[in-house]
Amino acid sequence: MTAAATAPAIARRHQAEELAASLPPLLVAAERVASTVAQGVHGRRRVGQGDSFWQFRQYQPGDPVQRIDWRQSAKREHAYIRENEWEAAQSVWLWRDPSPSMAWRSGRELPEKRERADLLTLALMALLIRGGERIALLGLPVRPATGRGALTRLADALLSGAAARPGSLPAFELLPRFAHVVMIGDFLEPLDKLNDLVGRFAGRGIGGYILQVLDPAETALPFSGRARFEGLEGEAEHPVIGRVEAVRAEYRDRIEAQRQGLITIARAARWGFGRHTTDHPPQSALLTMYQALARQARR
Repeated sequence: MTAAATAPAIARRHQAEELAASLPPLLVAAERVASTVAQGVHGRRRVGQGDSFWQFRQYQPGDPVQRIDWRQSAKREHAYIRENEWEAAQSVWLWRDPSPSMAWRSGRELPEKRERADLLTLALMALLIRGGERIALLGLPVRPATGRGALTRLADALLSGAAARPGSLPAFELLPRFAHVVMIGDFLEPLDKLNDLVGRFAGRGIGGYILQVLDPAETALPFSGRARFEGLEGEAEHPVIGRVEAVRAEYRDRIEAQRQGLITIARAARWGFGRHTTDHPPQSALLTMYQALARQARR
């Protein structure tokens, strides 16, 4: 091979190295987790395509000009594209809790809940894309997409907070039939709003999965002695507890009641539910989520 012939190869290698260096380390870790899980799962079965109208969507750079609906665009300020349901069929819309309560860990050896939720969200994205699915983030005005480029763009939006909104839950969105929603957070707030949100999605035939991510200390309350617990979201100041071990049983009953409430909400909607603590490997939680979505797709 001549020097002239090797020059393009060297240039491509440098470009690949620059691209790899620009990827967030968390995305690299997520790809590794997804690769591990992918070895033990089969691709999701896809629902047959339909051709019924779903929505008009504002034209975005990169969309074929031939897809513009000129009649609808003439009524509005911007150009619009007509989308049919098949274009977003089997799309998966993900949400990760951006609230301050997720930025907590009970020990330096553990990741923050937000870090683990980010890892699981990105790993599920990577796994779904490997199966040819279209993915999107709730709260981000971008249509579902697939491929490596989509993963990189959504990872950047997730980690930058571009899709985040105030509060511990996403806003309800009109999604197409056959779509699925995955919500990942600690879900420690009262459950009435979550019940309403999941019910609205399920009422439109949307499947989904709820993953509760907790620090192990939040499930066991292992502390002892005199302590004061401070909230991360502006809660009222809590009184000092003289002996934490004296309230441990009551606390565990309440955290279990919260889990049972989440299970009830998920079952009523025919959604999946799982709990993951940050002292456990992420692969098992990822596999459970993916398999639950596959079962829903078969239904």
